[in-house]
Amino acid sequence: MRLTPEQVAIIKQAAVEVFGDRVSVKLFGSRLDDAVRGGDIDLLVESPDIIESRMDKMLTLTARLQLRLGDQPIDILVVDPATPLNPVHRHAIQTGRSL
Repeated sequence: MRLTPEQVAIIKQAAVEVFGDRVSVKLFGSRLDDAVRGGDIDLLVESPDIIESRMDKMLTLTARLQLRLGDQPIDILVVDPATPLNPVHRHAIQTGRSL
């Protein structure tokens, strides 16, 4: 995984601040591969609760992470019980690694 322990802590803390303490966060995509360089940070935020104002919270989390991690590309998927899963969601759930 190409995130430092400090970056992992920042991501987890920011996700809890924005979405609440019942969320879990997974990293998926190219940052899982230590042999690859670059790439954006692909995150899956999973919640057992319905998330209200999903888009606002996704944008808030993205902004907080860019401020705390530096300006880099960050993609966030959010899954709650009301989310109709598409292939990207399924891929992230199956291949993602919990932070």
